[in-house]
Amino acid sequence: MSYRAEAFQNEYLAMGASEVNAIVTVTSSGGEGGRRTAEATEIIIVDASGSMQAEGRMAAARQAAKAAVNALDDGVRFAIIAGVSTAQQLFPEPGRLAVAGPRSRADALRDIDRLQASGGTAMGAWLLLAAQLFEQRPGDIKHAILLTDGDNGERYGYLESVLEQIAGRFVCDSRGVGTNWKVSELRKIATAMLGTVDIVARPEGLTAAFEQMITGAMGKTSADVQLKVWTPVNASVRFVKQVEPQVMDLTGKRVEDGPRAGRYPLGSWGQESRDYHLCIDVPPGRAGDEMLAARVSVVQGDTVHAQSLVRAVWTEDTALSTRINRQVAHYTGQAELADAIQEGIAAREAGDDRTATLKFGRAAQLAHASGNTATEELLARVVEIEDATTGTVRLRRRVNAADEMALDTQSTKTVRVGRSQ
Repeated sequence: MSYRAEAFQNEYLAMGASEVNAIVTVTSSGGEGGRRTAEATEIIIVDASGSMQAEGRMAAARQAAKAAVNALDDGVRFAIIAGVSTAQQLFPEPGRLAVAGPRSRADALRDIDRLQASGGTAMGAWLLLAAQLFEQRPGDIKHAILLTDGDNGERYGYLESVLEQIAGRFVCDSRGVGTNWKVSELRKIATAMLGTVDIVARPEGLTAAFEQMITGAMGKTSADVQLKVWTPVNASVRFVKQVEPQVMDLTGKRVEDGPRAGRYPLGSWGQESRDYHLCIDVPPGRAGDEMLAARVSVVQGDTVHAQSLVRAVWTEDTALSTRINRQVAHYTGQAELADAIQEGIAAREAGDDRTATLKFGRAAQLAHASGNTATEELLARVVEIEDATTGTVRLRRRVNAADEMALDTQSTKTVRVGRSQ
């Protein structure tokens, strides 16, 4: 499996400037012939609380869980958790993992048919049980699906404490079915567990959603990839953010790794490419001074797969120092787009229509300018876009709750420079 790291930046800084920005694109070839360099473990967490009985959600969840099991590659270890007021392992027997194959799949499908809706919602307990099962497979590519349809019912702060305890141990993609769950809760899980959050507006969409997540997980070929950033004396990392395919701030996930270096978790990888925005603070130099602002490495354990350098050169030539790198400008706008949408939704919920209109208008402008057509289309369901170029919008008097939640969940998804969705 090979990796490549490329830095895109304007290395020229004006006199007195001390902020260096770069976009680092990491590309992986995937395993040779699509083969994994590590074994894989998958855990499917299905909300089985009483509310799942409504609108046929429980029946649809059973079908989706079956589809997920059938999509597992042979040899993948797996388990199914029934999420109620506690975490109950539905398959296999408690504390164990099954190995995917014809017989284990048939047994799992039979047990899924026993899944009934009753009890409450306890996402922290569900995730903690998953973490305990994953502990049996320390070197595996570890992935979980979490499905829910409502608010977390655990005591205040418990979910957050669990996420702090298990953050980064596995990747978890979360989906909410219907409109009675909170995007903010599932976003907390996605952020801590390097996963995604999305809405499945209607129960009949669950099977396709589960199959898509499992297919993505089965395409991962290596586990626990990290970005190592080294900075020289008197320089420091201001932030590291994943900016494509979605915005995710990794700054607070840094783990120190020797003098002036830190590691940032990137999760599991297959054949894919992702972009990261690095911002480095350096001491200002004199005209003509050059320095290495950061050395960025793609690592797994002690193995360095690829490296890229971020440079700083001070100049009195304003034509050089004021040139804005296209990639940096694009992703700065994509991060602002995500913030504008979330701030617009919050303002609308608070009854502050003026702020909501301003924020959504800015979001429409940014989405249009960057070619993020998917987000622009979602925005158009929440506001009437009169002129996307100038960001002129009007709030819709009636907005479908699923449309607003879809806009919220999709707000962090980005597009590459010159590429539309």
